Amino acid sequence: MSYTALYRKWRPASFDEVKGQDHIVKTLKNQITSGRIGHAYLLCGTRGTGKTSIAKIFARAVNCEHPTDGNPCGECALCKQIAAGASLNVVEIDAASNNGVENIRDIREQVQYPPTEGRFRVFIIDEVHMLSIGAFNALLKTLEEPPSYVIFILATTEAHKIPITILSRCQRYDFKRITVPEITARLQELTQAEQMQAEDRALRYVARAADGSMRDALSLLDQCSAFHFGEILTYEHVLEVLGAVDNRILGRLFKAAASGDAGSCVSVIEEMVIQGRDLGQMVNDFVWYLRNLLIVMAAEDAEDMLDMSAENIAALREEAMQTTGETLMRYIRIFSELSGQLRYASQKRVLVEIAFIKLTMPSMEQNTDSLLQRISALEKKLEELSLHPPAFPAPASEKGCAQALKEPGAGDIREAQTAPEKPVVLPRAEYDDLMLIRGEWAKIARLTNGAVRAALKNTAVEPGGGGCLCIVFTLPGNYSIVNRESVLKELKQIVEETYQKQIEFKARLESSGELKDTAYVSDEDLKVIHEDIVIEDD
Repeated sequence: MSYTALYRKWRPASFDEVKGQDHIVKTLKNQITSGRIGHAYLLCGTRGTGKTSIAKIFARAVNCEHPTDGNPCGECALCKQIAAGASLNVVEIDAASNNGVENIRDIREQVQYPPTEGRFRVFIIDEVHMLSIGAFNALLKTLEEPPSYVIFILATTEAHKIPITILSRCQRYDFKRITVPEITARLQELTQAEQMQAEDRALRYVARAADGSMRDALSLLDQCSAFHFGEILTYEHVLEVLGAVDNRILGRLFKAAASGDAGSCVSVIEEMVIQGRDLGQMVNDFVWYLRNLLIVMAAEDAEDMLDMSAENIAALREEAMQTTGETLMRYIRIFSELSGQLRYASQKRVLVEIAFIKLTMPSMEQNTDSLLQRISALEKKLEELSLHPPAFPAPASEKGCAQALKEPGAGDIREAQTAPEKPVVLPRAEYDDLMLIRGEWAKIARLTNGAVRAALKNTAVEPGGGGCLCIVFTLPGNYSIVNRESVLKELKQIVEETYQKQIEFKARLESSGELKDTAYVSDEDLKVIHEDIVIEDD
């Protein structure tokens, strides 16, 4: 005898065996018990949630000779014939392959004949949204006023494709996705009945991978049990068969991304590819992992919302402390977009690697959440610098500068501060550039971005030697922001575009006991001052 798949073998035989659709089951049972049976029903919902099963149970129940509380007895001749597919009273039609006008005309001809035995003739049209417009129009009149012995049951996964004229003639029932605990409980019942040993953790992962579909869950369980036939079905076995990734791997990826380590992310992805893991499944699992991190961060009662052990939740809380809610939202957005792209991609690995590199480099994106992450990282760096300021050496002089300042010792500070001011002589061109930039320094700072603009406050500009100018900072944090090649290059470009001047910039931190407000004069002005006065005779 050939093997029967689990989802066929354990298809519900009564309303009481249907899981997760109590609101529909109770309504239909009450209709059968009270005799208030409608003529047309529309069952809507995602795959594997019980639409066809309920339609067949309903067809048996309305024709059953001995119904019990709205359920078919399963023992009478009509129940057995319908269950075996041998009854002329129940007609099942697949609208995906029978979607033309002529197919609906066949139904209209069959409707004219009353049932040979039993009370009702039931027409079950599956995937009814696949019917053509002409077929829907041909069905309208019959669907609105069928004979008293006819019941239409229409099932669809895409109710929005059905014309409103059809919807208005049916009782509509929307099927919900079945929850993970309900699927897990059902899988535990079936494994016990099948004498199959399986870990609860493995069954929970199968239930979660089914995404609300009981049929998908039974198919996945069938696949896993066949691969490891005769062995205990463990969590590792399920991951191996489904090409999924353990939470520990997801944790490694998250920590590497949060720390900006793109190389580690790419290395972990390479390991998964070598092991044969499904990258599409890994992306979906990573989105769920990020979602759990966000719930742990945002909700106080996360234990009630997550189906996890206390140990795993504690680990999630520790990992959630490494990032912010805005960063997690950005990660989820990137990987949600990636999930849709992978469906039709030929180079999945490349797309996944690019997505992780995006996580480590927010500057690659120009949207709001990337900007928020960059600001958050900058604030964290500034906070670290304020708590642990770097020890910058106080040089005796700045190389290349026209002015050489003597570094006073601990006992010479008072003497240095009270020393008489002496003018510093600069070449005329360098003096003119210095005076221009000093006078326009506030305007130049306003032309930079927010972080640099704030760091340039309370700074001074002095000669730097060799045709360059030096920016003097009093705060180490501000100095670290500006003292980068990209920022100094930006300042040079602003000056060049605004004043048509080629001026290089560099930065330094103000040293202890340094003279301030040094007077600068040009060599030409100094020459005029010291020129001898000649009195000509009349």
